[in-house]
Amino acid sequence: MAVGALSFRTVCPQIPMAVPASSFPFSSPTSAAPRRAASTRRMALPPMPPLNPKDPFLSKLASVAASAPEALAVPPSLDGETPPFLDIFDSPKLMATPAQVEHSVSYNEHRPRKPPPDLPSLLLHGRIVYIGMPLVPAVTELVIAEMLYLQWMDPKQPIYLYINSTGTTRDDGETVGMETEGFAIYDAMMQLKNEIQTVAVGAAIGQACLLLAAGKKGRRFMMPHAKAMIQQPRVPSTGQLPASDVLIRAKEIINNRDTLVKLLAKHTGNPVESVSKLMRRPFYMDSIKAQEFGVIDKILWRGQEKIMADALSAEEWDKRAGIKVVDGM
Repeated sequence: MAVGALSFRTVCPQIPMAVPASSFPFSSPTSAAPRRAASTRRMALPPMPPLNPKDPFLSKLASVAASAPEALAVPPSLDGETPPFLDIFDSPKLMATPAQVEHSVSYNEHRPRKPPPDLPSLLLHGRIVYIGMPLVPAVTELVIAEMLYLQWMDPKQPIYLYINSTGTTRDDGETVGMETEGFAIYDAMMQLKNEIQTVAVGAAIGQACLLLAAGKKGRRFMMPHAKAMIQQPRVPSTGQLPASDVLIRAKEIINNRDTLVKLLAKHTGNPVESVSKLMRRPFYMDSIKAQEFGVIDKILWRGQEKIMADALSAEEWDKRAGIKVVDGM
């Protein structure tokens, strides 16, 4: 038991242990006084948490102390504060080298050591811009800034715009932003050199539906259970405005509606009259209807594209089945 106490004291000198010096068979008179002084100093330290009895390091230390206690003896020339030598252990992995620690904390050699502080900045590393809120000025500012930054980083790589937004209104129809917020993002998309690939997740309503349709033709996607909806712009709360001002606002809303109809007709390939007629009332579209209407090009069914690519043509089926096609039949 005395040997075991010595092993813990040797490796963990900060743990106070009241063990008389006479119990150590290999202690020398020359080292007894320094050891008692060091023990007195260590007793003043705060207590440490209990040691794990299943620790492999302590188990190895106890076995060494039982078989060869002289290996744990500290030379008399030392003052008792020097850590013990660890060359008595067979495993060289008791301590990690600085290179190993540096490699373990880094993600890999091609990524920054410290990630950006927020999630949108992390998504920028994948060239992803996510619109997950109604189009209010703060959202518009962030989206346009991210797209301009990605163009500055690489004007040839595509930008992936994920959309889950109710546009300039809330779920209950209340107006929260001006129609110009959606037009601002749309104009920025048209001015960028990069290819914009759009993906609808959740909802793309009003101006958000326009942004979805404004993506690169052939690269506009929609999740299977997402919804798209086009509607007329809503008149914001007028409050105590004079009648003349209300008329001015109404005219501006009509102009925004006509602009929205023209842009939707341009990107969906439908006549302006048809889009205007559908927008008289809210027109909801699931992923299939949105594809038929021209808002998107593909539905992101899980594994659908790979399955369809692996499907054989009719001629290949006939050939493998041994069916010979006769001309003129």
